[in-house]
Amino acid sequence: MTYSILGFDPSNADLGVAVQSKFPGVGSLVPYAEAGVGAVATQAFANPRHGSVGLSILRNGATPQQALEILLNDDPQSHQRQFGLIDTTGRTAAYTGADLSSWAGWSGSATGDSCVALGNGLAGSEVVHSMVDAFQRSGGQLAERLMIALEAGEQAGGDVRGQQSAALLVVRRDGGYGSLDDRHVVISIYDHEQPIAELQRCYALHRLSYFPSDPAKLVPIGPDLAAELKAFMARQGFFTGALDESWDREMQKRLELFLGSENYDNRIDNGGQFDLEVLADLRRRYGSPAR
Repeated sequence: MTYSILGFDPSNADLGVAVQSKFPGVGSLVPYAEAGVGAVATQAFANPRHGSVGLSILRNGATPQQALEILLNDDPQSHQRQFGLIDTTGRTAAYTGADLSSWAGWSGSATGDSCVALGNGLAGSEVVHSMVDAFQRSGGQLAERLMIALEAGEQAGGDVRGQQSAALLVVRRDGGYGSLDDRHVVISIYDHEQPIAELQRCYALHRLSYFPSDPAKLVPIGPDLAAELKAFMARQGFFTGALDESWDREMQKRLELFLGSENYDNRIDNGGQFDLEVLADLRRRYGSPAR
């Protein structure tokens, strides 16, 4: 009893999967992706090999439809499977086994531009169509579009049994932590009353800790900002001096230690400039400090 959406962003080659299920730990079972290759979602009576082997087949030059046919030929329980694939050109393929028609709820898939949604045990076909429509209408990063689509599926009725777990997997070449791997977003909500909302909350945390600063949101540390940053640092024990407007290299070092302690790991080294998203988050967490 699961619904998912696979998507591709041609502007930056991001690939990803978002999924929700009335089943614990769906993130450990359904989504697979590899930067520069494709993404796979395997569900219903899921076969994890469809994920790993499916990516291998795509890596070797097969289209998603060809990969689907190869996977079905080697699966004696294909009638109980449901899975979808997408590649780096946005081509998709999806399969729903015959046995799923006897399950409670509706089972099937819908395809859109650079996306495919699939589900089983759903309130109706509008669940997957709503996901595709929401994905195609939305803007922003692929991870955000996938979550918008997932929320649209839930609003359209979702899983007939309700919610329990959700996951988001997005890969980008050198888009992981410190630009040292391709795991751009990897978030799994194992068991929660509102897993999609929790997924969205965790994504906001992930952005601040794992993503680098947007150059358009960097500002010089002027007098007013210097005093405010000193107040934040003093509150957390990183500064004990006067909360004045002066700023020097020693204060910059203290700031970098403070930012690291607050988990803004990838938003520290900005050539003496400061990230406005980090500032907004500090104000949200601690309030605007009194001067």
